Amino acid sequence: MTNTISTLAEAKKTALELGLLDEEFEKIVSILGGRIPTYTELGIFSVMWSEHCSYKNSITQLKTLPRKGKRLLVEAGEENAGLVDIGDGLAVAFKIESHNHPSAVEPYQGAATGVGGILRDIFTMGARPIAALNSLRFGSLSEERTKFLVRGVVHGIADYGNSFGVPTVAGEVYFDPCYQGNPLVNAMAVGIVKHGETVSASADGVGNIVMIVGSSTGRDGIHGASLLASAVFSEAAEELRPTVQVGDPFTEKLLLEATLEAIGKKLVVGMQDMGAAGISCSTSEMSAKAGTGMKIDLNKVPLREATMSSYEIMLSESQERMLVVVEPKNVDAIKEVFTKWDLQAEVIGTVTDTGTVEISYHGEVVANLPSKALALGGDMTPVYQRETREPSYLKETMGFDLNSISDIDDANAMLRSLIASPNIASKRWVYEQYDSMVRTNTLDLEGSDAAVIRVKGTTKGLAVKTDCNSRYVYLNPYRGAMIAVCEAARNIACTGAQPIAITNCLNFGNPYDPEVYYQFTEAIRGMGDACRTLETPVTGGNVSFYNESPSGAIYPTPTIGMLGVIDDIANVVSSGFKNDGDAILLLSAYEPDAEFEGLGGSEYLAIRTGGKAVGNAPNIDPGGEARLIDLLVTLAGKRMLKSAHDISEGGLAVTITESCFSNMIGARIMPPSSKRNDHSLFGEMQGRVVISVAPESVEEISMIVRSANVKLEVLGTTGGRSIIVDGLIDCDLDELYSLYTEAIPSAVEAVVEL
Repeated sequence: MTNTISTLAEAKKTALELGLLDEEFEKIVSILGGRIPTYTELGIFSVMWSEHCSYKNSITQLKTLPRKGKRLLVEAGEENAGLVDIGDGLAVAFKIESHNHPSAVEPYQGAATGVGGILRDIFTMGARPIAALNSLRFGSLSEERTKFLVRGVVHGIADYGNSFGVPTVAGEVYFDPCYQGNPLVNAMAVGIVKHGETVSASADGVGNIVMIVGSSTGRDGIHGASLLASAVFSEAAEELRPTVQVGDPFTEKLLLEATLEAIGKKLVVGMQDMGAAGISCSTSEMSAKAGTGMKIDLNKVPLREATMSSYEIMLSESQERMLVVVEPKNVDAIKEVFTKWDLQAEVIGTVTDTGTVEISYHGEVVANLPSKALALGGDMTPVYQRETREPSYLKETMGFDLNSISDIDDANAMLRSLIASPNIASKRWVYEQYDSMVRTNTLDLEGSDAAVIRVKGTTKGLAVKTDCNSRYVYLNPYRGAMIAVCEAARNIACTGAQPIAITNCLNFGNPYDPEVYYQFTEAIRGMGDACRTLETPVTGGNVSFYNESPSGAIYPTPTIGMLGVIDDIANVVSSGFKNDGDAILLLSAYEPDAEFEGLGGSEYLAIRTGGKAVGNAPNIDPGGEARLIDLLVTLAGKRMLKSAHDISEGGLAVTITESCFSNMIGARIMPPSSKRNDHSLFGEMQGRVVISVAPESVEEISMIVRSANVKLEVLGTTGGRSIIVDGLIDCDLDELYSLYTEAIPSAVEAVVEL
């Protein structure tokens, strides 16, 4: 493969083949002062200006989000992950990212390397990972392809996380036909670091040494995440299998320990993970951040295959590698640390004052590019504001007449159907494959609304949660995104923790489609409004466009990763009923603003309409949610709550049933008043939480609730082995539990006879 391109016409043809646009090629030539770019340079531009690396179609919108807060130690986007102060001289690094398209092509390695990549983002900053989470979306479970993807993705996540030694503590799994050709695999990681012991992804200090540490560089993943995340899938997606990276969790564990040891010994000036775009990304971004440059010799990069070209080396996304900047006096010490952990550490260049990344190979300069022309947010990178148009489908979905659906005839049968629905049924088949207790930080709160991890050496705990109801976002992008933020915060508060910040993974279709870009901009607006009200700033995250298949785009899915802090883990609350005879109460932060609100977009309505998403998303009031959150934290701090469980998919009846399952304690309640039984039982109105309390504390709690401007209703009491809603439901708890726990494994493991 020759690196020289003879003419501008040939260069333009190559640029277009690599996915660059006409106007982008012209911009490149202008940046280079009119000279013809080399093949390697065009390859570098193609990955660095890809959607995945440049955020060229999203950065303008992302800057409207609240990206600062009193607890934030770095502004969103400044580092590999967000960094939040939790007191006692400690900080939490956390982030969520997508690995959707690689997982669609090769589910096991796609999911595994998604976990590996997000873990590196955490420990590259000097934080030790203490928890992993995920958010997964698949097509219909009746399809064999879906079962194949589910098995591959779950095993990939489990094998990597379990081998690395980080507990996978929480997540969510949804199924909908819109994800049939394009599953979503969003991975989140959380780590702990002491103040003053973090490392920046910055190439500071002219004359400092640039090193590559970890694994060798191979041909796996060339133009991998950067390509796969920047293209619409076709039926020929299988041909892209070689572009998926291959992960090695055992090497990553060694890399973790070596990295933290090197940082602890003050040997590191700057460090960045080699994720998407590999060496191209880390060299340019670290240089751009510091306002410096780099001079890199690719002959010094450890290779798996000696015949690799400069293009392949620069674009390879081989896993378990880092770029490290060190002072010359510390080179030998760095090598000693990494050699101790059986890892390579090689000098490949120096930091310069040129502002350019100069790449040499076999004595030839194969690329010489301004770092700020490549890095995210650089002065010369392309930034677009795409056309928006309200989706045409909204006229039909918003106009759906809920009165065309008759009230429920058999509430017992519907409760059984909902409990066995894949979107509600137990995900035990999934999470039992994850080691949730390794490192002994995880509090065992089965069925809890959020996972809680103890912060060793303190009384503190971290509550973490991923959340998004994409059906709501499809029906009303603004409201749906607000609901995603508020429900994640509500889940955190149900454990007794105070929500403090979010990370996000924004999964959408093709941004060049005006209707998709409308969904994106409205979702950003809703997310921002909710975060500002709840005072949960955005610490960073990921945008994943082009989530489409030949059958169309996925539902817009802005996944929220929420972090909360509880000062004393002795006050943690779980979702399950604890004792016979406790009082069951309903807390409501605000009233519905429309008749039968909460049925639109509900799991109940999807069952009644054969899987359709119709109606409007429920009303959401972030101010009311904030009052409810503060109330839950107050009640937990006073140790007045036996349980707390927010009402979401399936409505009140499902929420009560799930609270019964944890300790197999039944319940008997009166339904809240409504003109329709399906509305009171299965409506998904927001801002509501079911709590159980000791009966003697009801009066005192009522006073506290009223002072918080939250409505309280006494629903009934716990006890027995049945779920009874007077006059409407009388179901055996054991029967429901069997349906709940067997639905997913029976579907995933079923084999269709041909």
